[in-house]
Amino acid sequence: MGSKQDCEELMNAVLPIAESMLRQHGEFYPYAAYMKADRSIVHVAAADHDTDHPKPRDLLYVLEDSLRQLARNSECIAVALVWDVTVDLPETAVPGDAIQLCLEHLDGYSVEVFFPYRIAEGSVVFGESFAQRRVPAVFGME
Repeated sequence: MGSKQDCEELMNAVLPIAESMLRQHGEFYPYAAYMKADRSIVHVAAADHDTDHPKPRDLLYVLEDSLRQLARNSECIAVALVWDVTVDLPETAVPGDAIQLCLEHLDGYSVEVFFPYRIAEGSVVFGESFAQRRVPAVFGME
């Protein structure tokens, strides 16, 4: 398996969690996952014990720092960060809700994928996803 396939496998493991949280709660806090060398996937959550309503950005910093530590210790080969964003949709340039997945692999592959969505009658309806390269934020970062 190559780096892109590893990242796709990781994406397929984390995306259903976001969809489920959106269906149940209409939103979700950032979370992450990583792939170990044996290709098993570990899901990671972050918490701010000082508040019941943490800021998503604070949780992202905690998650990214945790993933960097795992990478420094050679405990993972790929990582995924997942959060709820508002982004200008490519087809309309109008802001819309999206799930953002940042995927990164030990070999330097790094991409962010957006899954635009809307919630209709208790279901999550996805629009056309889009992706772009991303500057690595986990592997090779000291």
